[in-house]
Parts: sequence; C-alpha cells; structure tokens
Amino acid sequence: MKIGMIKTGACFLLLTLAVSCKKADEKFLRATPETFYTVDNIFTTSAQVDQAVISIYSQLRDIWANPDEQNWIFVFRGNGTDLFDVPSIRRGNSFNNYGTINANNGIFYSNFSAWYQIIAKANLAIYSAELPSVSWASAKDKAYTLAQARFFRAFAYRNLAELFGGVPIVTEITKSARYDYKRATRVETYQYAITELLAIENDLPDVTATGGRLVKGAAQHNLCELYLAMGTQLATDGNSAGAQDAFSKSIAYGNKVIDGGTFSLMKNRYGSRRTETKGNVYWDLFQENNVNYQDGNQECIWAIQIDYAAYRAEDPRSKLPYSRIYGPVFRNGAPAHLMGTLEDVGGRGISQVTPTLYTRDSIYAGIDSVDMRNSEIVFRRIFLGNVPTSPHYGKPVPWSVLYNSMDNTSLDYPVSCKIATDKYTGVADGENLSNLFRDDYFIRLPETILLRAEAKQRSGDKSGAAADVNLLRSRAQCSHLFTAADMDDNFKTILDERTRELVYEECRWNTLLRMGGTVAVDRIKRYAFWPEAKATLNFNYNLWPIPQLVIDANKDVKLAQNPGW
Repeated sequence: MKIGMIKTGACFLLLTLAVSCKKADEKFLRATPETFYTVDNIFTTSAQVDQAVISIYSQLRDIWANPDEQNWIFVFRGNGTDLFDVPSIRRGNSFNNYGTINANNGIFYSNFSAWYQIIAKANLAIYSAELPSVSWASAKDKAYTLAQARFFRAFAYRNLAELFGGVPIVTEITKSARYDYKRATRVETYQYAITELLAIENDLPDVTATGGRLVKGAAQHNLCELYLAMGTQLATDGNSAGAQDAFSKSIAYGNKVIDGGTFSLMKNRYGSRRTETKGNVYWDLFQENNVNYQDGNQECIWAIQIDYAAYRAEDPRSKLPYSRIYGPVFRNGAPAHLMGTLEDVGGRGISQVTPTLYTRDSIYAGIDSVDMRNSEIVFRRIFLGNVPTSPHYGKPVPWSVLYNSMDNTSLDYPVSCKIATDKYTGVADGENLSNLFRDDYFIRLPETILLRAEAKQRSGDKSGAAADVNLLRSRAQCSHLFTAADMDDNFKTILDERTRELVYEECRWNTLLRMGGTVAVDRIKRYAFWPEAKATLNFNYNLWPIPQLVIDANKDVKLAQNPGW
C-alpha cells in the first residue's frame, strides 16, 4: 500500500508541473501511512515495555558471559589488569602494550558505547511506561518495571564513572542528532546514579519467585559501591568531610545487604551435589542448579540466567564459554605429557585470557596456602600425564615441567571450578566441553562484604575492615586471619582478598580505577605476565580515556580528555 501511494504521488507530481494544479490538492501528496511506527505508537501494552527491559537483561548477560568472545569484553572483565593477561598464542590481543593503547583504541569505544546503548534502552522503557496508550495491571507492576529500567540506567552510569570518570548524563530519549553533549564531573555522575537508585530502592522486591530479575539487594549493593566510589573521589578532591559522609553511607548500605536478613554466606554443603564427598561449600557455589537464590543459595544477590534447553532450541548465546575462553592449552604447552580436550585437562580450552602468576600462585603463597579456595577441588593443580610415552604417564605432571618457559607457562596453569567442571552438560548432544550451562553471578554477597570492608578502612576503621575480610577467610577455613595491622594503606590486603574470592567474577578494571591514585598502574606494572607493560607504561592514569571518536563526533562542545591521555 505504501509503495502504491509513492507511485501515484510521483505521477501526480508530473501532472501538476504541467497543468499547475491548485494548492488545495497538494495535501494528496502527503503520505500518512498507518504502518509508520514511532516511539509514541509502537508501545501499546505493558508486556511490550517489559520486553524492552528484558532486552537490557539480555545485553548485560552477553557482556558478562561473552558468548561471541569479543576482545573488548575480555578487557572489561579484567584482561590487562593485575589478574589477567594473554598467552603466547594471543600476543596480538594484548592489552598491556602501552605503545598501542591510546584514546583511539577501539576497546575504549566499544566499552563506552555499550553502556550508552543500555542507557538508551532504559530511557526508552521509562518513556514508554508513561505513555497514555499503555495500561498496567496494577500500580505495583508499573513501579517494578520502571524500577528495573532506572536501575539499569544507574548501573550504566556507575560503570561509566568508574571507568571513564565524569560523562554526559542523558536522561531522555533522543529523537534527533546532537553534537553538544557536556561532561558532568565524576562526582556528579556518581551522584546521579545514587539518586536514581534511592528513588527506586523500595520498588524492588526483597526476593523474586524465579531467578535473574532484580531485587532490592542489588540496588543496595550498588549504593554501597557508589557511595564508596564517590567518597574516594571526594577525598581526592580535598573534600574530607564529604568523603567521610559518603563512606558512612556506603557502610550503611552494606549493612542493609549483609545484615538485613535476606542474604547470608553459605557455610554448609548445599545443592545438587552436596552429598558428594569430594566437594566443599565454595565448590558448591559454582555447580549447575546451585547459583540462584531460588536454588537455596542465600549469597546470590543477582544472577545471569543460562538455559541449556533454550540454547538448543532458540538461543545459541545462552552459554558460558568459560572453559574455552579461560581454559589452559596443555596440548600446546606440554604436548609430551598432556593431550586432549576432555575433563582431565579442564575441557576444550583455547586460552583467550590467561591468569597472571599473581592470580594463580602468588596470592596462595606462604600463610595463605591453607584456604578452601586453594583446595584441589576448587583450584585444580594436579594433572595426571595422559600421554603413554611420558615419564609422568598416570602420575602428576610437576609444575617445574609445565613451567619450563614463559611461552609454556602462559598456556599451562591451574583450573578454577568457576571455569570448568567434571560433569559437562550436552556431551550426549555433541557439545565439545567448551561451554558451561549453569547460571552465573552478577552480584554475590562476598563482594558486598569486601566493599564494606574497604569503606570501613577508608573511614579509619581498620579493625572493622579486617573483621569483614575475616568473614570470608573464616568461611574459607584459612589458617591465617587478619588484624588491623594487616590493612595496608595501598589496599593490597583487600585487593588480594578480592582476587582469592572473586577471580573470574569481578570486573577488575572497575575496582582498580575507582580506587584512584596510582593503584591501577602500580599493580599492572608489578603483576603483568609479559614485559611490555613495565617497558611501555611510563605515565600514570586512574581513568580510561574518553574515546577519540566520541570527542570528534561531539563537534559543538569540546569534551575534555582525561589526564594522562
């Protein structure tokens, strides 16, 4: 029908040129197709608005799980920090060579734009929820949908502020091109996210019937982190009174999550494999059907939803390709002793990202060796030779053999229970031990505890900080517990504990950059696997650069670049 109108209009236009048709007839040329969709008429039901919110859940799942194995997500999840580097076979994907890392690097643009995509989707959902054409079953349903969208908008700004500092705050849908965005300050960006979460905190439920949807604890956890981040920046800016107030609020929101009665650390065996003698409670946390709060896991605050049936039927992105991304490649690093891609070598790893020597060994040295998180079932270090001609056939291959060169050391390393399993789903269907099909964590209670510990330390309460860290160390049955004297001013103790507890879970760049100072640079130089970082990182920074593409596109207002870039 639309095509027919265009043809008719074109013929009529030729006729008017010849006979000077009256102006009154010109309205005939104005196309008013009934099928032309706009923001104002595309949403007609509350279910459609909810689908807009679900699309954000989906995008965040892809950012965390990275089913397409995108390099920018490897970086967002920690490559290039003290935790992770690249193996010898991936040196081209290094994010530690500062001869090539600058504001033109596409990694920064991909990260920056991904968060603004989420903001745009959230703004659309918020706008659409208020359209008069959309009816709601109840005010409560509408409030929950709006709360989720506003949470996501705040969550995006929190990530942007931690990584890039102050950014333009966009709160409405954009209907025409703009080139005049202005940067807020980092504190203003944090404050905007805080205000959003405070507004919707009580519109989120304490728990939900099914996993994956947002709950009140997720907002409170983020408020704990936001107040901590803002306090750190205020202290840097010389506003000590404002900083102390922010730290107090961070602690208060940490208290709501930790001591509120909904969430608690799992201290006893539970879940689908609790009767197996080889496991422990930390291992249980990362087994199939054990991740969600609804599975009996009271330390899960918010989880990614992965479904194998959906993966097979319609959603090929519903997977955690962790064995493939993070798994070692013994068949390349030690082919004389370990071959294959089965469970005995941690699955079909291709090592897109490798743990640094700090992550795999240093944090468990000396007094830290006795730790449930370093147990064989959790962090597997024993691999039996499976090559018949190997002198270690059927026996543990010594790490002195596996670590016989830097190249091989980058490919051979212990395997965490977070990235591999001894019972892979889908083998009978032809799956090749690349993927896990369990849910995964966005937020787990131990991170809230470590945020509160940091807030206590920054507010001057080192004893309280040590006590919080010891909550995790006691659960992990560590032989050594910390005292106030261990809580160093460079936050090494807390950062090390975050590594032990949250490796493969936390977004390390967010942690290091929000701490300010030279924390990120110092730790990258000290712990990077390859020498490029130490050789080329000759400037200090505590923020990523604003992508040059963004600066260039915003032609009507100059966006200042971050210091050091």
